[in-house]
Amino acid sequence: MSFKTGTLGVLATAVLASTMAVAAEEPSEQVKRMDAAATVLDEIMGTPDKGIPEELLDSAKCVAVIPSMVKIGFVFGGRHGRGIATCRTATGWSAPAPFSVTGGSWGLQIGGEAVDVVMLVMNEQGMEKMLSSKFKIGADASAAAGPVGRHVEGTTDWKMRAEVLTYSRARGAFAGLTVNGASITQDKDGTRILYGRMVPSAEILTGKVKAPEGSHTFLAAVRKYGNEAHGVEASERVQKNDTRTRAANSTQARGVIEDKLKTEPGLDSKDIQVTLTPNLVTLSGSVVSSDERDKAVRVARAYAGDREVEDHLSIQRPD
Repeated sequence: MSFKTGTLGVLATAVLASTMAVAAEEPSEQVKRMDAAATVLDEIMGTPDKGIPEELLDSAKCVAVIPSMVKIGFVFGGRHGRGIATCRTATGWSAPAPFSVTGGSWGLQIGGEAVDVVMLVMNEQGMEKMLSSKFKIGADASAAAGPVGRHVEGTTDWKMRAEVLTYSRARGAFAGLTVNGASITQDKDGTRILYGRMVPSAEILTGKVKAPEGSHTFLAAVRKYGNEAHGVEASERVQKNDTRTRAANSTQARGVIEDKLKTEPGLDSKDIQVTLTPNLVTLSGSVVSSDERDKAVRVARAYAGDREVEDHLSIQRPD
Protein backbone atom coordinates (compact mmCIF):
# COMPACT_ATOMS: atom_id res chain seq x y z
CA MET A 1 0.00 0.00 0.00
CA SER A 2 2.80 2.35 0.92
CA PHE A 3 4.53 1.47 -2.36
CA LYS A 4 1.43 2.44 -4.35
CA THR A 5 1.02 5.64 -2.36
CA GLY A 6 4.65 6.52 -2.93
CA THR A 7 4.38 5.80 -6.63
CA LEU A 8 1.27 7.95 -6.98
CA GLY A 9 3.04 10.71 -5.08
CA VAL A 10 6.00 10.57 -7.45
CA LEU A 11 3.69 10.63 -10.50
CA ALA A 12 1.71 13.55 -9.10
CA THR A 13 4.92 15.44 -8.41
CA ALA A 14 6.18 14.73 -11.94
CA VAL A 15 2.91 15.90 -13.50
CA LEU A 16 2.92 19.05 -11.37
CA ALA A 17 6.54 19.77 -12.26
CA SER A 18 5.79 19.25 -15.96
CA THR A 19 2.76 21.54 -15.76
CA MET A 20 4.79 24.21 -13.97
CA ALA A 21 7.54 23.93 -16.57
CA VAL A 22 5.06 24.43 -19.43
CA ALA A 23 3.48 27.36 -17.60
CA ALA A 24 6.91 28.88 -17.09
CA GLU A 25 7.62 28.60 -20.82
CA GLU A 26 4.30 30.01 -21.99
CA PRO A 27 5.07 33.72 -21.44
CA SER A 28 8.09 33.30 -23.70
CA GLU A 29 5.81 31.73 -26.31
CA GLN A 30 3.68 34.90 -26.25
CA VAL A 31 6.80 37.00 -26.73
CA LYS A 32 7.85 34.75 -29.62
CA ARG A 33 4.45 35.33 -31.24
CA MET A 34 4.87 39.11 -30.94
CA ASP A 35 8.45 38.97 -32.24
CA ALA A 36 7.29 36.81 -35.18
CA ALA A 37 4.57 39.37 -35.96
CA ALA A 38 7.19 42.12 -35.97
CA THR A 39 9.35 40.08 -38.35
CA VAL A 40 6.39 39.61 -40.70
CA LEU A 41 5.84 43.37 -40.87
CA ASP A 42 9.55 44.10 -41.38
CA GLU A 43 9.91 41.54 -44.18
CA ILE A 44 6.71 42.55 -45.98
CA MET A 45 7.51 46.27 -45.83
CA GLY A 46 11.11 45.60 -46.83
CA THR A 47 10.03 44.16 -50.19
CA PRO A 48 10.61 46.82 -52.89
CA ASP A 49 7.30 48.03 -54.38
CA LYS A 50 5.40 45.00 -53.03
CA GLY A 51 4.57 46.02 -49.49
CA ILE A 52 1.45 47.46 -47.91
CA PRO A 53 0.91 51.04 -49.15
CA GLU A 54 2.29 53.53 -46.65
CA GLU A 55 -0.85 55.67 -46.81
CA LEU A 56 -2.93 52.74 -45.57
CA LEU A 57 -0.66 52.01 -42.62
CA ASP A 58 -0.54 55.71 -41.78
CA SER A 59 -4.33 55.87 -41.53
CA ALA A 60 -5.13 52.40 -40.15
CA LYS A 61 -7.00 52.35 -36.85
CA CYS A 62 -5.68 48.91 -35.85
CA VAL A 63 -3.02 46.52 -37.11
CA ALA A 64 -3.35 42.76 -36.57
CA VAL A 65 -0.76 40.14 -37.56
CA ILE A 66 -1.13 36.36 -37.62
CA PRO A 67 2.25 34.66 -38.08
CA SER A 68 2.05 31.20 -39.65
CA MET A 69 -1.66 30.52 -39.91
CA VAL A 70 -2.10 26.81 -40.61
CA LYS A 71 -4.56 24.77 -42.64
CA ILE A 72 -6.99 22.54 -40.71
CA GLY A 73 -8.44 19.65 -42.71
CA PHE A 74 -8.07 18.98 -46.41
CA VAL A 75 -9.70 20.39 -49.58
CA PHE A 76 -12.61 22.09 -47.80
CA GLY A 77 -10.80 22.62 -44.52
CA GLY A 78 -10.55 26.02 -42.90
CA ARG A 79 -7.72 27.86 -41.23
CA HIS A 80 -6.62 28.48 -37.67
CA GLY A 81 -4.09 30.89 -36.28
CA ARG A 82 -3.18 32.97 -33.26
CA GLY A 83 -2.23 36.59 -33.72
CA ILE A 84 -1.58 39.88 -32.01
CA ALA A 85 -3.31 43.25 -32.51
CA THR A 86 -2.78 46.87 -31.52
CA CYS A 87 -4.96 49.96 -32.07
CA ARG A 88 -4.34 53.69 -32.11
CA THR A 89 -5.05 55.65 -28.94
CA ALA A 90 -4.69 59.31 -28.01
CA THR A 91 -1.15 58.61 -26.76
CA GLY A 92 0.03 56.18 -29.45
CA TRP A 93 -0.39 52.50 -30.23
CA SER A 94 -2.04 50.39 -27.55
CA ALA A 95 -0.66 47.41 -25.70
CA PRO A 96 -0.89 44.21 -27.78
CA ALA A 97 -4.01 42.05 -27.54
CA PRO A 98 -3.79 38.31 -28.34
CA PHE A 99 -6.54 36.89 -30.57
CA SER A 100 -7.33 33.76 -32.55
CA VAL A 101 -8.88 33.31 -35.99
CA THR A 102 -10.70 30.17 -37.09
CA GLY A 103 -12.49 28.92 -40.20
CA GLY A 104 -13.66 31.01 -43.08
CA SER A 105 -13.12 30.97 -46.81
CA TRP A 106 -9.65 32.32 -47.59
CA GLY A 107 -8.49 33.42 -51.02
CA LEU A 108 -6.70 31.00 -53.33
CA GLN A 109 -3.44 32.87 -52.92
CA ILE A 110 -2.94 31.32 -49.47
CA GLY A 111 -2.91 27.71 -50.64
CA GLY A 112 0.28 26.83 -48.76
CA GLU A 113 0.50 24.85 -45.56
CA ALA A 114 1.22 27.94 -43.47
CA VAL A 115 0.79 31.62 -44.28
CA ASP A 116 1.36 34.97 -42.62
CA VAL A 117 -1.70 37.22 -42.51
CA VAL A 118 -1.89 40.98 -41.90
CA MET A 119 -5.20 42.77 -41.30
CA LEU A 120 -5.68 46.55 -41.25
CA VAL A 121 -8.77 48.00 -39.58
CA MET A 122 -9.45 51.17 -41.55
CA ASN A 123 -12.30 53.04 -39.84
CA GLU A 124 -14.16 53.57 -36.57
CA GLN A 125 -16.80 50.94 -37.41
CA GLY A 126 -14.14 48.31 -37.96
CA MET A 127 -12.35 49.37 -34.78
CA GLU A 128 -15.55 48.86 -32.79
CA LYS A 129 -15.69 45.28 -34.08
CA MET A 130 -12.04 44.73 -33.16
CA LEU A 131 -12.76 45.91 -29.61
CA SER A 132 -15.46 43.27 -29.17
CA SER A 133 -14.64 39.82 -27.84
CA LYS A 134 -15.76 38.14 -31.09
CA PHE A 135 -16.71 39.12 -34.63
CA LYS A 136 -16.93 37.49 -38.04
CA ILE A 137 -15.13 38.93 -41.06
CA GLY A 138 -17.46 39.53 -43.98
CA ALA A 139 -20.57 39.40 -41.78
CA ASP A 140 -20.00 41.69 -38.79
CA ALA A 141 -17.18 43.61 -40.50
CA SER A 142 -16.82 44.17 -44.25
CA ALA A 143 -13.48 43.11 -45.70
CA ALA A 144 -11.56 43.40 -48.96
CA ALA A 145 -8.23 42.26 -50.36
CA GLY A 146 -5.84 45.11 -49.71
CA PRO A 147 -3.99 46.84 -52.55
CA VAL A 148 -0.26 46.16 -52.83
CA GLY A 149 2.51 48.62 -53.65
CA ARG A 150 4.48 51.48 -52.17
CA HIS A 151 1.57 53.91 -52.64
CA VAL A 152 -2.17 53.59 -53.22
CA GLU A 153 -3.41 53.93 -56.79
CA GLY A 154 -6.45 56.09 -57.52
CA THR A 155 -8.26 53.07 -58.96
CA THR A 156 -8.29 51.37 -55.55
CA ASP A 157 -10.55 53.98 -53.94
CA TRP A 158 -13.41 51.49 -53.58
CA LYS A 159 -11.24 49.22 -51.44
CA MET A 160 -10.73 52.00 -48.92
CA ARG A 161 -14.37 51.74 -47.90
CA ALA A 162 -13.92 48.27 -46.40
CA GLU A 163 -13.68 48.11 -42.62
CA VAL A 164 -10.86 45.56 -42.82
CA LEU A 165 -8.17 45.17 -45.50
CA THR A 166 -6.43 41.79 -45.53
CA TYR A 167 -3.09 40.54 -46.87
CA SER A 168 -1.27 37.20 -46.99
CA ARG A 169 2.24 35.94 -47.60
CA ALA A 170 2.89 32.32 -48.55
CA ARG A 171 6.10 30.83 -49.94
CA GLY A 172 7.52 34.29 -50.43
CA ALA A 173 4.55 35.59 -52.46
CA PHE A 174 2.72 38.59 -51.01
CA ALA A 175 -0.77 39.65 -52.13
CA GLY A 176 -4.11 41.03 -51.07
CA LEU A 177 -6.28 38.35 -49.53
CA THR A 178 -10.01 37.74 -49.88
CA VAL A 179 -11.66 36.52 -46.68
CA ASN A 180 -15.20 35.50 -45.84
CA GLY A 181 -16.63 34.05 -42.64
CA ALA A 182 -13.48 33.83 -40.50
CA SER A 183 -14.22 34.29 -36.78
CA ILE A 184 -11.95 36.56 -34.75
CA THR A 185 -12.07 35.94 -30.99
CA GLN A 186 -10.02 37.10 -28.03
CA ASP A 187 -7.32 34.61 -27.08
CA LYS A 188 -8.21 34.46 -23.39
CA ASP A 189 -5.48 32.00 -22.46
CA GLY A 190 -2.87 34.11 -24.21
CA THR A 191 -4.22 37.24 -22.51
CA ARG A 192 -4.02 35.68 -19.05
CA ILE A 193 -0.47 34.55 -19.67
CA LEU A 194 0.66 37.88 -21.10
CA TYR A 195 -0.99 40.12 -18.48
CA GLY A 196 -1.24 37.77 -15.51
CA ARG A 197 -5.03 38.07 -15.50
CA MET A 198 -7.98 38.16 -17.84
CA VAL A 199 -8.35 41.61 -19.40
CA PRO A 200 -11.03 42.34 -22.05
CA SER A 201 -9.67 43.20 -25.48
CA ALA A 202 -11.49 46.54 -25.37
CA GLU A 203 -9.49 47.65 -22.32
CA ILE A 204 -6.20 46.59 -23.88
CA LEU A 205 -6.81 48.13 -27.30
CA THR A 206 -8.10 51.46 -25.94
CA GLY A 207 -4.91 52.08 -23.99
CA LYS A 208 -6.15 51.29 -20.48
CA VAL A 209 -3.48 48.64 -19.93
CA LYS A 210 0.29 49.09 -19.84
CA ALA A 211 2.24 47.26 -22.53
CA PRO A 212 3.73 44.09 -21.04
CA GLU A 213 7.38 43.12 -20.97
CA GLY A 214 8.51 41.63 -24.26
CA SER A 215 6.13 43.63 -26.47
CA HIS A 216 8.61 46.35 -27.45
CA THR A 217 9.77 44.76 -30.71
CA PHE A 218 6.24 44.32 -32.07
CA LEU A 219 5.06 47.80 -31.06
CA ALA A 220 8.23 49.37 -32.44
CA ALA A 221 7.59 47.70 -35.81
CA VAL A 222 4.02 49.01 -35.92
CA ARG A 223 5.17 52.51 -34.98
CA LYS A 224 7.87 52.34 -37.65
CA TYR A 225 5.41 51.75 -40.48
CA GLY A 226 2.22 53.33 -39.12
CA ASN A 227 2.66 56.88 -37.86
CA GLU A 228 1.68 57.51 -34.24
CA ALA A 229 -1.53 59.50 -33.73
CA HIS A 230 0.61 62.47 -32.65
CA GLY A 231 3.67 61.81 -34.76
CA VAL A 232 5.88 60.16 -32.12
CA GLU A 233 7.78 58.33 -34.84
CA ALA A 234 7.54 61.08 -37.46
CA SER A 235 11.29 61.68 -37.48
CA GLU A 236 11.94 58.08 -38.60
CA ARG A 237 9.38 58.42 -41.37
CA VAL A 238 10.89 61.70 -42.58
CA GLN A 239 14.31 60.09 -42.94
CA LYS A 240 12.92 57.05 -44.69
CA ASN A 241 10.24 58.22 -47.10
CA ASP A 242 10.12 60.26 -50.29
CA THR A 243 9.11 63.86 -50.93
CA ARG A 244 5.67 63.20 -49.43
CA THR A 245 7.00 62.86 -45.89
CA ARG A 246 10.13 64.96 -46.28
CA ALA A 247 7.88 67.92 -46.97
CA ALA A 248 5.68 67.17 -43.95
CA ASN A 249 7.89 69.21 -41.61
CA SER A 250 8.90 71.90 -44.08
CA THR A 251 7.44 75.11 -45.46
CA GLN A 252 6.92 73.26 -48.75
CA ALA A 253 4.19 71.02 -47.31
CA ARG A 254 1.37 73.31 -48.40
CA GLY A 255 2.67 73.44 -51.97
CA VAL A 256 3.05 69.66 -52.05
CA ILE A 257 -0.56 69.15 -50.94
CA GLU A 258 -1.86 71.73 -53.42
CA ASP A 259 0.08 70.10 -56.26
CA LYS A 260 -1.19 66.64 -55.35
CA LEU A 261 -4.77 67.91 -55.20
CA LYS A 262 -4.38 69.31 -58.72
CA THR A 263 -3.10 66.01 -60.11
CA GLU A 264 -5.49 63.69 -58.29
CA PRO A 265 -7.60 61.84 -60.92
CA GLY A 266 -11.26 62.86 -60.92
CA LEU A 267 -10.79 65.79 -58.53
CA ASP A 268 -11.47 69.41 -59.47
CA SER A 269 -9.43 71.32 -56.88
CA LYS A 270 -9.56 74.88 -58.21
CA ASP A 271 -12.00 75.91 -55.43
CA ILE A 272 -10.07 74.19 -52.61
CA GLN A 273 -7.90 76.29 -50.30
CA VAL A 274 -5.18 74.73 -48.14
CA THR A 275 -4.11 76.34 -44.86
CA LEU A 276 -1.22 75.00 -42.76
CA THR A 277 -0.14 75.43 -39.15
CA PRO A 278 2.54 73.39 -37.37
CA ASN A 279 -0.09 70.89 -36.19
CA LEU A 280 -2.98 71.24 -38.60
CA VAL A 281 -3.96 71.15 -42.28
CA THR A 282 -7.29 72.84 -43.04
CA LEU A 283 -9.19 72.34 -46.30
CA SER A 284 -11.78 75.00 -47.12
CA GLY A 285 -13.76 76.07 -50.16
CA SER A 286 -16.10 73.88 -52.19
CA VAL A 287 -16.29 70.69 -54.23
CA VAL A 288 -19.03 69.25 -56.41
CA SER A 289 -19.66 65.94 -54.63
CA SER A 290 -19.02 63.98 -51.45
CA ASP A 291 -16.68 61.69 -53.41
CA GLU A 292 -14.51 64.67 -54.35
CA ARG A 293 -14.48 65.80 -50.73
CA ASP A 294 -13.37 62.33 -49.62
CA LYS A 295 -10.59 62.33 -52.23
CA ALA A 296 -9.37 65.76 -51.14
CA VAL A 297 -9.26 64.76 -47.48
CA ARG A 298 -7.47 61.51 -48.31
CA VAL A 299 -4.82 63.34 -50.35
CA ALA A 300 -4.28 65.89 -47.56
CA ARG A 301 -3.88 63.14 -44.96
CA ALA A 302 -1.40 61.28 -47.13
CA TYR A 303 0.87 64.33 -47.39
CA ALA A 304 0.22 66.01 -44.02
CA GLY A 305 2.91 64.13 -42.12
CA ASP A 306 2.14 64.34 -38.39
CA ARG A 307 -0.45 67.10 -38.78
CA GLU A 308 -4.16 66.59 -38.21
CA VAL A 309 -6.49 67.33 -41.14
CA GLU A 310 -9.71 69.35 -40.78
CA ASP A 311 -12.33 69.35 -43.52
CA HIS A 312 -14.33 72.58 -43.95
CA LEU A 313 -15.30 71.83 -47.55
CA SER A 314 -18.85 72.46 -48.70
CA ILE A 315 -20.56 70.66 -51.57
CA GLN A 316 -21.66 72.99 -54.36
CA ARG A 317 -23.26 70.93 -57.08
CA PRO A 318 -22.85 72.32 -60.61
CA ASP A 319 -25.83 74.02 -62.23
